[in-house]
Amino acid sequence: MRAADPAGTLARLLAGMSGKQSGGINVGTICRVLAFDKDTCKATVQPLIRSGQDDPAPIQNVIALGQRLAVNGVEQSYKPVLYRDDVVFVVFADQEIKNGLTGRVSSPDSSRKHDKNDGVIIGIFPGSL
Repeated sequence: MRAADPAGTLARLLAGMSGKQSGGINVGTICRVLAFDKDTCKATVQPLIRSGQDDPAPIQNVIALGQRLAVNGVEQSYKPVLYRDDVVFVVFADQEIKNGLTGRVSSPDSSRKHDKNDGVIIGIFPGSL
């Protein structure tokens, strides 16, 4: 009978643990817009990359960033305009963002990190423009 290799067993255990831990970390993903509310600048999006057998679940209430730009010396504020089927890139904040949207320093209501509930649309891919 062969003796167990403790180093190999430890390596497999650590690899399994790191895979499970990193599976809960969301950084950014490409999505398709399912719906967009121009008044609230929030969208429902469908992630386009599968990480398993099933299609990823839609993500609701994703904020789309606006811009304040100076064009020919004239400052203008621009709200995003998104259409169904636009392909966008969504990033997920390090912490819950809801309380920070007030513009004041605040504490989060939860300890979630890199959660899909804290997604922000940062732009539209050129093929959708």
